Order: sequence, then C-alpha cells, then structure tokens
Amino acid sequence: MQMQADLLGVPVVRPKVLETTALGAAYLAGLTTSLWKSREEIAAHWKADRRFEPQLDPATARARLDRWREAVHRSVRWAA
Repeated sequence: MQMQADLLGVPVVRPKVLETTALGAAYLAGLTTSLWKSREEIAAHWKADRRFEPQLDPATARARLDRWREAVHRSVRWAA
C-alpha cells in the first residue's frame, strides 16, 4: 500500500475489513432485503485501518513508476 501511495502521489486508505468484495455483496443483499435502508447507512459502518501517505519526492516516484511499467512490459512479452 505504501508503494501505491508513493507511485501515485496520493494517500491510500486501507479498510479495517479487507474482504471488501464479500462485504459489498453482503451489503447489496442487505439493501435488497431492507436490512439496510440506504447506502449512507452502510457507509456509516466503514472504518479505516491505516492511511498510507506518499513519502517519495515526485522525481523518484516517477523513476520508480517507469521501472515498474518496464517490468510489466517485459513480463507480458515473456508470456507471449
């Protein structure tokens, strides 16, 4: 998560509940059965676990992002 914050240059917030896909499905089911009255009611249950702030200077972040993109490009070529 720190790497994402550094490379994107924005804060990244990790939720307390990491299984967000399953939780989202459960919330949608609860909405359709009227367990939850609104999306706002569901949103009130969301809690942050940790916030990651960018720590790299923009030039270093850009250089690392360029290296990451090159690594992805190489791995795609290996698969082909």
